Amino acid sequence: MHPRNKHASGYDLPGLTKVVPELANYLVTKQNGEDTVDFSDPKAVILLNKALLFKHYGIAFWDLPDQFLCPPVPGRADYIHALADLLAEEHNDIVPTGKKVKCLDIGTGANLIYPIIGQSEYKWQFVGSDINPIAVKVSQSIVKANKLPIKVKHQPNSDAFFTGIIGKSDYFDITMCNPPFHASEQEAKKGTDRKWKNLGVAKTSQHLNFGGHAPELWCKGGELAFIRGMINESAQFRDQVGWFTSLVSKKDNLPALTKCLSKIGVKQHKVVKMLQGNKQSRFIAWRFD
Repeated sequence: MHPRNKHASGYDLPGLTKVVPELANYLVTKQNGEDTVDFSDPKAVILLNKALLFKHYGIAFWDLPDQFLCPPVPGRADYIHALADLLAEEHNDIVPTGKKVKCLDIGTGANLIYPIIGQSEYKWQFVGSDINPIAVKVSQSIVKANKLPIKVKHQPNSDAFFTGIIGKSDYFDITMCNPPFHASEQEAKKGTDRKWKNLGVAKTSQHLNFGGHAPELWCKGGELAFIRGMINESAQFRDQVGWFTSLVSKKDNLPALTKCLSKIGVKQHKVVKMLQGNKQSRFIAWRFD
């Protein structure tokens, strides 16, 4: 994990169960005698993430309806820290902090994880957007309950990314997105089945990806079509954003995305790799000037 990631050395389970006592009911003992969280139980995963937010990010209230995606906080934190490094490249390798740094989280979801972590770690000013009005209401309730300096906007156009969210006088230093990466509900279910198998659980869950509904997990054309649409629309906002970025779960999509960037006249782009245990993730970043 990123060296500034607070979770790089693992979970402080005694400390986490202290802030969320209910989590203790979902701990299991490994063969070596160490305690761990029962990651096969969706409730355990939600309680773990809630405890991490309470203990490390100054959150006092956070809850998530069953139908929404429950994010792994450590991995989300890595994206934020990697974005900080990207911004630092133009500031003498010093990460810019404070509300002068403005960030846009496309598809922030009901969990609001990226704005919470980014605001806590670097005091950046965040705007989150989502096409789901229920997700917007849930995330707005988290903002209100914790008195967070975060704005959440509803995106009424399911085919738009920046239009209707970035105003004429707005400027964002960076945009971020964790796109739906499956191309269909069937493909998403197969991904969930693989997760159950990797956890050694001889059953499947009715809850895709331990939570999450269609717009969060899949879209027509999958991740490639989604990010291509974002890239094409970004040209309209070339003077209002410093860096556009998006996670890319499938590395095989990178050549096609690079070709799309070249086609619309992007002057600079890069792929930033992030290593989390045995899993490697990445995001693609581009700008016009």
